[in-house]
This record gives sequence, C-alpha cells and structure tokens, in this order.
Amino acid sequence: MSSKPIVLVTGATGYIAGWVVKYFLDAGYSVRGTSRSKTSAQPLIDTLVSKGYSASDIEIYEIADITVPGAFDEAVKDVQVITHLASPVSLSFSDPDPVIRTAVEGSISVLRSAKAHGNNLKTFVNMSSVVSIIDPSFKDKVFTEADWNNFAYPTTQKLGTSTPGFVIYMASKVEAERAVWKFRDEEKPSFNVVSINPAWVSGPPLVIPKDKSKIGETTKTIFDVLANEKEPYPLGALPTYVHVYDVARLFVWAAENGDKANGERYLALAGRSGVQPIRDILTKAYPERNIDPGQPGEGYSPDWTFLPGENSFDVTKAVKATGQDWIKLDQMVLDTAKAYESLL
Repeated sequence: MSSKPIVLVTGATGYIAGWVVKYFLDAGYSVRGTSRSKTSAQPLIDTLVSKGYSASDIEIYEIADITVPGAFDEAVKDVQVITHLASPVSLSFSDPDPVIRTAVEGSISVLRSAKAHGNNLKTFVNMSSVVSIIDPSFKDKVFTEADWNNFAYPTTQKLGTSTPGFVIYMASKVEAERAVWKFRDEEKPSFNVVSINPAWVSGPPLVIPKDKSKIGETTKTIFDVLANEKEPYPLGALPTYVHVYDVARLFVWAAENGDKANGERYLALAGRSGVQPIRDILTKAYPERNIDPGQPGEGYSPDWTFLPGENSFDVTKAVKATGQDWIKLDQMVLDTAKAYESLL
C-alpha cells in the first residue's frame, strides 16, 4: 500500500461499495477492502486498473464471516476511515433471524475491532437505508432523519418465517443501525460515527456483469423495461430513488467532514421513482426498441417529487450539508440503461 490515507471499505465487491471504492481513490485515498474471498474481488480490481487506477492503492482482506469476533482486527489497523457496507441484501429472504443476526453482529464486529485496534481511525461511516427511517404504518407523513421504522422488527417477531422478504430486509437494516448507535452511546469510541441512509439506489454498476442473470436487484427494473420484459422487477410500495454516484460522494463527504457529521444520519434520496416514469424516459431515449409504453405520464409528477396524500421525505439535510443537489431520475435511468446496452 502507498503512503496515502487509508480507508477500509467492508463488503467492497458490492454494487454501491464498488463506487465508494472508486470515489475514495479519486479523493486521494488508498483503499483496503474486505470480501468473503479475494477471488470475488478480482473483477473489481481489474476494472479499476483498466480505468487507470494503481493496483498498489487497492488491497483486499479476505473475511469469510463478518460476524466472528475479531474478524476485522487486522483490517482496521492504520486506517483513518472505515466505511461499513457489508450486510445481507436481498428482497427474497425467508427467515428473519439469521439475516438480522448477521447484519447486527457484522456491524458490532467491525466496531469492536475499530475501537480496540483502530488507533488512527477518525471516522466510521455506516451504510444504513431509507427503510430504517420510513414506517409504513404511517400515512401522508413527511419523514426526516429523526424518524425510525418501528414496524419491521416487531412484524418479523410476530410472523417469523412467514414474514415477507422485504420486511425482513427492512428489519435487518433497522436493527443493525440501532446497534451502531447503541455502541456509540454506550462504548463512547474516540472516532466519529455517521450514518448514510440511501433510498432505492440505481445507476450503472462499476463492474458490468457478463450476462443479464447477474444484474442486481436495484438496477434490474431499468434493464427489464429496456429489454421489454413482460413484468419488470418491482420497485416497492413507495418507490424512491438516488443515483449511486450521489451515494458514493456522500460517503466521501462524511469521511472528510467527520467532526461536523458526527452523530448524524443523512438521507440519500432524490425523489420519487416508479415503473411508469422509467418507461417514459426510456421510450423517449430508445424509440427503436418499441418499449411497452404502459400509461404514459400517469401516476407520477413531472419533476419526480412525491404525490399529494402519500408518505414523502424531506431530502434537504444532505443537500444543505454538502452544497450539492441530487442527480435527477432521468439521468440516473439513462446512465443505467447505457451501461446495460451490451446485455440486450
């Protein structure tokens, strides 16, 4: 590794994490990533090197099980920043207990290692989710970073293995973030702690998959519309969006403004999405593909803000803090579609 400041990116091979790695490299850091296997991280390294980044600025630590106590002891040494993105991600979970346990214990594992061995650590940036904030039991509410989802975890305890997959995912994010803040309050570490809470993240993957079966859930809807699949991947009851570029830059901002951001949560959310606006954007951009038009212009506002009477979000906190507005839905959709043209 070089003499540059070091950032640890847990779960570095993930969709969002890949861009976080790139943005930290752009900001002058060396990146130490963790992955379940070094082999799985090679496509990320190869892609970055092909884009002109130095292999000496990228190091991968193999951590097969993030819940094991001490798993991160070596990885946290000498780092100035930790960004924690390693956590179970799927909308198809069927048993809440192991998912929630992995999310919580993985977060506590890296925090304990950080406190014990991260002597140079200044800031810990945790990736949570908008689902830790929105509580679907409310109606017509404007959510902010002060809100918490008090619906998901009790639902998993009531329904067990009958819990819908999306509710299990919600509960895992809620309980993992609560565990991070509880650790901060009780253990009082010397480093800053910040939470980034992204909406439904889309945008091009840094590593383009070799075939369409490898497309991740959060970008699959855009590909499905572009490919004229009969039933595009669902976006959820209240579809939100944020460009992956905005999420990555927010991680770097939080790392470099840790003293100001310490103790804060930041929603990474640009506005309201939906299958129909995606259809309209892609139909205009790709007329030759004869995309199913659906019901053009229906069910959404032209500026992709939330509709009257539905739950919405105050998305201004991060904008005010960083001085930069969000990338809009049309750009996010077109960036994603461009990346997947080779897979059509």
